[in-house]
Amino acid sequence: MTRVYLVRHGRAAAGWDVDPDPPLDDLGRAQALAVAGHLRPFGPLTVVTSPLLRCQQTAFPLATVWRETPTVEPLVAEIPSPEGVAMVDRVEWLRAAMAGTWSALGERYTMYRDSVAAAVAAIPADTVVFSHFVAINAVIGVAIGDDRMVIRSLDNCSVTIMDVGADGSLHLVEGGHEADTLIR
Repeated sequence: MTRVYLVRHGRAAAGWDVDPDPPLDDLGRAQALAVAGHLRPFGPLTVVTSPLLRCQQTAFPLATVWRETPTVEPLVAEIPSPEGVAMVDRVEWLRAAMAGTWSALGERYTMYRDSVAAAVAAIPADTVVFSHFVAINAVIGVAIGDDRMVIRSLDNCSVTIMDVGADGSLHLVEGGHEADTLIR
């Protein structure tokens, strides 16, 4: 079995409706250091990160301690917003979407969910993956057979642990710490 630690990025300096790729704020940087301290004893392991800045910055302290160069993996990136939705309207769209199911969003989004889960299921060795709220929920949903978009209200820098079977099956070992808010 392969163990995968899915880490939600630290708190971003701006919301999804203001900046498509914000850096971490001061609290986010502190969260990144704390999660690095928590995960340090498990490695060194392979480090994978979403291409978005907040994930790369969250991965940096752990990758530095382990002397690993993170692999940037677009398949674990943030959910794409619908074409034609203005940046200022993205949070409203996402909140409405998160109240429902992947199936209700249609093929573009079920394909996104399935590609995130397939990317995690294809990881060949114990790995830490720095990703996003929705992407990690997508993997959890596939693992437990739940079509809801939001299974857990994952906090910034929470760690969700998945095992990947030899057959590529996903098994939820431990859900990450939950937060009071859904988007940031």
